[in-house]
Amino acid sequence: MGKDDYIYHEAFPKGSKVKIQNRSFLENFLGSWKFHDKLNPEQLNYAGYIAEVESIGFYHGGDELYKLKNVPGIWHKQCLEVFTPPP
Repeated sequence: MGKDDYIYHEAFPKGSKVKIQNRSFLENFLGSWKFHDKLNPEQLNYAGYIAEVESIGFYHGGDELYKLKNVPGIWHKQCLEVFTPPP
């Protein structure tokens, strides 16, 4: 295996703007995710928020975990989407 085989790549770079998924998505994720870094129920209150990526971490195996500026909790990639401002 080459040196680059172990490098993780984030979907949302530090400083980029993301939109947190809608409440029904977050509720489903909260109820179905059975592994590490589960959502806290209070994170549901941030559904639809626009936030800046503060830092990125990777769980063993490659799951992307995000810390957002001024938004509590750890966020999984699935709970976020690219924010595109309206024209």
